[in-house]
Amino acid sequence: MAFELTSKTLRDGQAIPAAHAMGVPGSEGPVPGANRSPHLAWSGVPAGTRSFALICVDPDAPSVADDVNKSDRTVPYDLPRADFYHWLLVDISGSLRELAEGLDADGLVARGKAAERRPYGLRGLNDYTGWFAADADMAGHYAGYDGPWPPFNDERRHRYLFQLYALDVESLGLGGHFGGADVRRAMQGRILGQTQIEVTYAINPRAR
Repeated sequence: MAFELTSKTLRDGQAIPAAHAMGVPGSEGPVPGANRSPHLAWSGVPAGTRSFALICVDPDAPSVADDVNKSDRTVPYDLPRADFYHWLLVDISGSLRELAEGLDADGLVARGKAAERRPYGLRGLNDYTGWFAADADMAGHYAGYDGPWPPFNDERRHRYLFQLYALDVESLGLGGHFGGADVRRAMQGRILGQTQIEVTYAINPRAR
């Protein structure tokens, strides 16, 4: 049996439901969404797996923010893109096979959630930590899951990759305020298998 990631709330290749987005369209512009972490389950776990690491990354974030969320212009489709991490969860027990919907996020928490060990894994910092750093009302450490809020004027429809890694160690030895690059470095040489679900999301109705 192949190592496989499945979900009751996400469908591979389809749009992510608004319930899992941090930002959704409103009558006068984007507004906060339900921001619920999605249900995930996995099977066909490789032999020797001692823990799992979960990453959700948007590889279509604008690499330059000059045009982001400006009503008089758009973010060009062909602008170079960069990774934006939405969820980092490591040291997930090798015996675990499922994360319930809403387990790691259920609503937008201003100033973020704690980067701490939970019963289901250790949270890392997502990239809203940097995005909100200059906002006096929102600045803080954003750990665990926080869903999509792509620019409302982006010509590109963003992809969101929910990636699960089976690892041969019980812990990656991370702690404190670690990010996506830290997780990827720590996993090197430890990966027994990988599976993913890819979904899309856009606030701009003309995004492609």
